[in-house]
Amino acid sequence: MLTPRSLTAALPLLVLTLASCSSTAPIGSAAESTAPSAASSAAGLDDGHGAIAGSEEVPDPPLHLVTVDPAGSVDMLDLADETVETLAEVPGVTAIATDGRYVFASAAATGSLTVIDTGMWTWDHEDHFHYYRGPSRLVGTVEGEGEAVVTPGSTTTGVFFPDSGDAQVLDNDALARGELDIVTEITMPPHDGLAVPLSGFTLLTVPGADGVAASVQAHDGDGAPVDAASAPCAAAGGTITTTVGAVIGCEDGALLATHDGDTVTFERIPYPDRADAPRATAFRAREGRPTVAATAGDQGAWLLDTRRRAWQFIPTDVPLLRVSSVDDREGHVVALAADGRVLVLSATTGATLAATEPLLTSTPAGPALPDGVDLIADQQRAYLNAPAERTLLEIDFADGARIARTFETATVPAFLVETGR
Repeated sequence: MLTPRSLTAALPLLVLTLASCSSTAPIGSAAESTAPSAASSAAGLDDGHGAIAGSEEVPDPPLHLVTVDPAGSVDMLDLADETVETLAEVPGVTAIATDGRYVFASAAATGSLTVIDTGMWTWDHEDHFHYYRGPSRLVGTVEGEGEAVVTPGSTTTGVFFPDSGDAQVLDNDALARGELDIVTEITMPPHDGLAVPLSGFTLLTVPGADGVAASVQAHDGDGAPVDAASAPCAAAGGTITTTVGAVIGCEDGALLATHDGDTVTFERIPYPDRADAPRATAFRAREGRPTVAATAGDQGAWLLDTRRRAWQFIPTDVPLLRVSSVDDREGHVVALAADGRVLVLSATTGATLAATEPLLTSTPAGPALPDGVDLIADQQRAYLNAPAERTLLEIDFADGARIARTFETATVPAFLVETGR
């Protein structure tokens, strides 16, 4: 479990204040989203403001860091008061994901996906937000084969098992009630693929003759393919949902999927001409923002502005292992370099604005890192888990990459996600 300890923190963690129903959202917030966040929609509406029985509305976002250690202990650190709660024991975890409320922990050896409700979420009310906290609970387990690939959406969550080719779609409102409800099941030939929710639709990769994902097909709520709603996407891999739509990485660029009523539209966003940097395969960004980031092999970072349908390449003199777009007014991009430093880059100029000292002393001098190590950016801070050092770090990227707080952990924080946002 975690043993939090504050270091060098001259300022408390900055958090947003609760907006009244007549106020506007903070600058750079996710209120620009065309649809509520996954955590918001899964809240189980009973008053139009995201409240559910047993939850409490609070004035600030209930931000928490959730970690999983090698033995399977799932612990949650409250960033406001630094208290720790153990949520569950899930042995054999090989990957985790979150939609800002639920933690999805996959165990490849058993082919199981455990769903945990942290009880912390933000409700997007279009021009402002409501914040809730309630009791945490273990929702249940989805059974499959191998390691599940999880893609949260606004009303459903896509689960894909590459070893079997099985896709299962979970109802988010049922998750809020503490239930697992598989509303759609679709089977493809086994391949490294994705099941991406898009407001009632599911975008599923389709393998070619070589067994590699070659295209993306939209399916309706019953699992039936939607006519004229497919698009080529060679070697499809990596996905993220923005305020504009769902992004899927392809060999030659990105596929952006949007919907209007019963119509799904795919747009291809090709890489710039003469771009020779390696393709993007994993996207990270501040929740709900239109611009996302990905590493460009060992050459730097890619930024994808889904609103402008445009890529930007930022070269760096050191390979990047993780990169995330803050997409704030200043254009901050945070990155974990192969030498263990966290860099703050400028999306405007591509310059390195600030850098920490090496934080991961065990980081190899190359683009390899345990999958569970992540660099997460929210509106005010970035968070990094350092497994070998048994610490979690809070970084103020807008203040010269200052280490705002360090939390020591009693065990190895092998995996990290942030909830309550």
